[in-house]
Amino acid sequence: MPDISEKFVVVTVTQHEARVWATGVAKGSKPERIFAPAGLNHHHFRDDPKMHGRGDGPGVPAYFEEVVAAIGKASEILLIGHGNGKARGMVHFEMYLHRKHPDLAKKVVDTLDTNLMGMTEPEILKMARDWFDAHSPLAHTV
Repeated sequence: MPDISEKFVVVTVTQHEARVWATGVAKGSKPERIFAPAGLNHHHFRDDPKMHGRGDGPGVPAYFEEVVAAIGKASEILLIGHGNGKARGMVHFEMYLHRKHPDLAKKVVDTLDTNLMGMTEPEILKMARDWFDAHSPLAHTV
């Protein structure tokens, strides 16, 4: 993985896979893919507060820790994913960051809720570029 110190990183998170764009959001940029353990795909994340672990079913911490390792040195993180339904991996990942990695959670600048499964990688990158252009002070200094 390239050095991402002090860089803007885009992360898409589903319950099956995370994609990390650490080299920028230019057209044609390719993400690093991190896959959830095979057994995890057959279980839905739990959101019931009475359930022990609150979403930390078998394999979830290891999967999320792989994503954490990939984005740990970023200065700003934009999370993109589903925010509704049982497949809201982004929401569960954000909750995991707040519980287990609060310093990294502070680097999350925004979360975008979208139909991630219906988007191509170029469309995801365009969404990230549009967000960056609208929110980053660096985008407006020339």
